[in-house]
Amino acid sequence: MNRMTSAKSCSLVLCFLLCCLAALTGCGQSDGGEVVLRVANSEEYIDEGGWTEEEEILLEDGTRIMGRNSLIEDFEEWYKENYGETVRVEYSTYGTNEELYNQMSLGNTFDVVCPSEYMIMKLMEEGRLQAFSEKFSDHSDDRNYYIHGISPYIKSVFQELRWDGQELSRYGAGYMWGIMGIVYNPDQVPREAVAHWSMLLDDAYYKKITMKDSVRDSYFVGLGILHEKELLQPAFLQSGNYLQTISEWLNDTGQETVDKVEEILTDMRENAYSLETDSGKADLVTGKVVANMQWSGDAVYSLDQAEEDGVELAYAVPEECSNLWFDGWCMMKDGLEEDKRKQQAAEGWINFLSRPDNVIRNMYYIGYTSVISGGDSDLIYQYADYCYGAEEDSEDTAEYSMEYFFGKDHDHILVTEREQLERQLYAQYPTEEVLRRSAVMNCFSEEANKRIAQMWINIRCFDWERSVAGVHTADNR
Repeated sequence: MNRMTSAKSCSLVLCFLLCCLAALTGCGQSDGGEVVLRVANSEEYIDEGGWTEEEEILLEDGTRIMGRNSLIEDFEEWYKENYGETVRVEYSTYGTNEELYNQMSLGNTFDVVCPSEYMIMKLMEEGRLQAFSEKFSDHSDDRNYYIHGISPYIKSVFQELRWDGQELSRYGAGYMWGIMGIVYNPDQVPREAVAHWSMLLDDAYYKKITMKDSVRDSYFVGLGILHEKELLQPAFLQSGNYLQTISEWLNDTGQETVDKVEEILTDMRENAYSLETDSGKADLVTGKVVANMQWSGDAVYSLDQAEEDGVELAYAVPEECSNLWFDGWCMMKDGLEEDKRKQQAAEGWINFLSRPDNVIRNMYYIGYTSVISGGDSDLIYQYADYCYGAEEDSEDTAEYSMEYFFGKDHDHILVTEREQLERQLYAQYPTEEVLRRSAVMNCFSEEANKRIAQMWINIRCFDWERSVAGVHTADNR
C-alpha cells in the first residue's frame, strides 16, 4: 500500500471514529466530560427570562425576584457551581401528554419529562420510569430543595397515590397543580347558577358557554353531572367511605356509564359556543361567552386579562366535585441508561426548579400554582401576600387560611380583599373544603380508553347542521 492510500485509509478510520463519538455525545451520553440532559416539557411552561425592570418583584423582606436569563441557562450555571460539572440542557416542548407519549413511542429519547398524573401512572405501569435515588430525598443536603420545600398537602396526596402497587412519589416529583372550575361573568350569571356543573347544560346560556376540548376533563365534568344528586346527599357527605366512593365514581369507565356521560356531553356540546383549549379565555374577555369550563391556572390568567380590560370575572368550583390534577417531573430509563451522572443532573434539575425564588419566577411567568410551599423559607407565602394581600387602608377584607398548603408552624392566614374569595386567590389556592371533594383521575385501561375515545369522536362529530341551525336561531333571539 502506498503512503497516499494509507493516509486516506487512516483519515477515513479517524473520521468514522469521530462521527461515532459525536453520535454518542448527541445522544446525551456522559463520558466524564459534559453531561447532556434532554428535557421535555409542555409549551410555555417554564420562565424563559427577558423580564423588564418594571417586572421585578420586591417581597416584604427585601428579596428581589428577577428573571433576566431563562431558568435553563441559570440551571446550567448553578449546577456547575454546586456539583463541579458542566451540564448542557437540550430542551424540547410538546402540546399534550399524548403528543409526548407518541414522540417517545416513535423513538425520541428524553432524560426528564413533565407529564400529568395519569401519564406518569401509564409510564409506571409500562416500567419506563427510573426511581429517584436515595440522595434525592436526603434532608441533610441543602441542595435538595424539592424534599425540603414540597407542600405538606401535596406530599400527603402523593403518598396516598399508588399505581401498579407502588407509590407515585418514587417516580414523580410534582411541578404544578390545580383543580377544574368555572370562570364566569357575575354581571351575566348569578353565583347560584355556577354552583353546579349542570349549568353548562342550561339553555338559558345557549351558545354562551364553552367546554374543554379535552376528553378526560370533559368526561370528568360529565361524571359530576351524572352523579350530582348522590354527591350532594348530606348522608353521603358524612359517610366514612366518602373519599373512596367519590374517587370510584369519578373514575368509572364502564360501558353503561360512558354511554350516559356521552348523552350528557352531547347535550353540552350542542349548548356550547365552542370546544376549546385556549380560546375560551379570550372569548370571556370579549364577551362572546359568559361562562367557561376552566383549569385554575388559566382561570387566573382570564381574570387578570379581563381586569386589564375593565371586566371583572369570578371563579367558582361546583359543589358536587372537582378534578384535582398535577404535572410532575419524572426520569426515563431509556434516556438515563443507568448513567449516575445523568441521574444526578436530572435530580438537580428538579431541585433547582424547586428553589423558592425559582418557584416564584415560574409562577409569575406561567400563572399556575407550584407544588412547592418552601419549607423553612417563607418567600412563596410572601409572594402570595404580594399578589393578593389587602392594602393597609382597605376596609372590605377577609381572612383566607392557607395553612393546609404552607403548614401550621407559622401564621399562614392571609388578609385579603373580600372579592378575592371568588377570584384569583381562590383559583390559585383553593380552600380545604373544595379539596375535600376533589378527586384525581387515574390512568384508564386500554379498553376504557377505546370506549372513551369513541364517545369523544361521537360528540365532536355530532349533527353539524343542527348546530348551525341552532346558531341562526340564537342570532334571531
